[in-house]
Amino acid sequence: MEYGRLRPGDPGGSDRYEPSQCTPSRTNRRRRLILIFLISLALILVSALSAVLVLGLRSGNGSSNTDKSAPHRIRPSQAISRTCGHTRYPNLCVKSLAEFPGAEAATEHDLVHISFNVTLQRFSKALYLTSAINSLPMPPRVRSAFLDCIELLDDSVDALSRSLSSVAGGKRAGGSAQDVMTWLSAALTNQDTCSDGFSDVIGNVKDQVATQLKDLSELVSNCLAIFSASGGKDFDGVPIQNRRKMLASEVSYSTGHGEEEEGFPAWLGRRERRLLQMPAPAIQADIVVSMDGNGTCKTISEAIKLAPEYSSRRIIIYVRAGKYEEDNLKVGRKKINLMFIGDGKEKTIISGGMSIFNNMTTFHTATFAATGAGFIARDITFVNWAGPEKHQAVALRVGADHAVVYRCNIIGYQDTLYVHSNRQFFRECDIYGTVDFIFGNAAVVLQNCSLWARKPLAMQKNTITAQNRKDPNQNTGISIHACRILATSDLLGSVGSFPTYLGRPWKLYSRTVYMQSYIGGHVHPRGWLEWNATFALDTLYYGEYMNYGPGGAVGQRVTWPGYRVITSTVEANKFTVGQFIFGSSWLPSTGVAFLAGLTV
Repeated sequence: MEYGRLRPGDPGGSDRYEPSQCTPSRTNRRRRLILIFLISLALILVSALSAVLVLGLRSGNGSSNTDKSAPHRIRPSQAISRTCGHTRYPNLCVKSLAEFPGAEAATEHDLVHISFNVTLQRFSKALYLTSAINSLPMPPRVRSAFLDCIELLDDSVDALSRSLSSVAGGKRAGGSAQDVMTWLSAALTNQDTCSDGFSDVIGNVKDQVATQLKDLSELVSNCLAIFSASGGKDFDGVPIQNRRKMLASEVSYSTGHGEEEEGFPAWLGRRERRLLQMPAPAIQADIVVSMDGNGTCKTISEAIKLAPEYSSRRIIIYVRAGKYEEDNLKVGRKKINLMFIGDGKEKTIISGGMSIFNNMTTFHTATFAATGAGFIARDITFVNWAGPEKHQAVALRVGADHAVVYRCNIIGYQDTLYVHSNRQFFRECDIYGTVDFIFGNAAVVLQNCSLWARKPLAMQKNTITAQNRKDPNQNTGISIHACRILATSDLLGSVGSFPTYLGRPWKLYSRTVYMQSYIGGHVHPRGWLEWNATFALDTLYYGEYMNYGPGGAVGQRVTWPGYRVITSTVEANKFTVGQFIFGSSWLPSTGVAFLAGLTV
């Protein structure tokens, strides 16, 4: 078989899909979809009415005298023409803005709000109409893609609603420019994932969903471009922070003196320090999972159900030692601020074996998935045991904003860790895999982690990353900082037959950097691998900065236009925790130690 990444959701066999205990019953699923259907309808009505608020009742000269019997001609104002000139899809931009009530009199500032409003209306309508076809008969593989799209559209409506509130309400709405860029980037990624899920199926359901998805990605792309041009963006191509100057010196993490010798930043409160230093059994948890029945519940799925929605405080779920065989666990968008603490990554193991051979999308195969903001996991192993012959089989999928995974094992083969979207931080984790084993489109920093390449199938090549940034305005990418790039013993015994590469470009604007990391000799001297011929080689951004080890030499690296050896500390700093994911503003509350800037 020709080597290459199977597209997400490639069919892999006739195995019947068996819902896990965490999958809702058909009745509950139907009730949920009906609720989404009604909420979406309400959102359409609300967002349509909000046009009056967005424009501030500014339109008034002559609009009532228009001949309504004549066909509407799109004659954009100068403000619309200038605004749409910044976008990648200017014709769609002009059409969508000019048709909005009162847009002809709007300023460029107003048009930022209007572009968000138009896009939110379209997404709400798409969710409403897509949910309406739930009763159609669908094969398991199509049903999997359909349910993915419902979830992703729902998440996108939420992200766009928060973005609109932020640009319309200013600081009081609680969203910074970086937040808005993150949420818009996630909405665009969601649509890409939804489309990928249907890429290898045919039929009426796919056609109807495709009709509702039409132009959605382009509309979000235009929002990103318009917001960026308005002064909302924080970087262009390589992320350049214009507003917030966070130097490594602002936050010190030395280990030589004072309170910092424990390895935690000085500004962490006593409670947070105690929480991190205490053994798990001594922590006062809200929910205790114990297989022997001596806890709050016996399964992790029960614990997730018990956790409150939209919690304003951290909810601690202590998972005692044991192997929990629970496929498709999911912390949904409404379950925010959940912290899962295990007894250690060798003791608390969450295990599953779903793959695309179970007639489901890659998105659906995750043993554990988290989309609720503020998700934290500590001292746990996440494993997908499907094996290399089952191809895509995700151990952990994270789409939660401000997510932290600390001192965890993440074990699989192809597509082990799906860093799907939003802002994420991984610290002191061991991640194992073969093909594209860290993939997705989050803004993510992996710090002080060990990335283990394993022996793949015959004729396969290992690729550590497959980053799928699709739009140049997305604030996403994979930053691997102060990590160790290693090979397992089975790979070392036959490393000549199975080359390992640092990454390959899944989408056009793929972005990945390795900084100050040890790179083992199993990594091919070229460093990076093409996806397909010349695809994305001049639009990607792949960088290496001060790496070392037998595989760290850059003399024989690829000569692609998008590849660079970073020599400037200013450029390298743009991919640190403090600047790339603005971690200095939200990581302190998690209690996890981190390095904000470059090591010295």
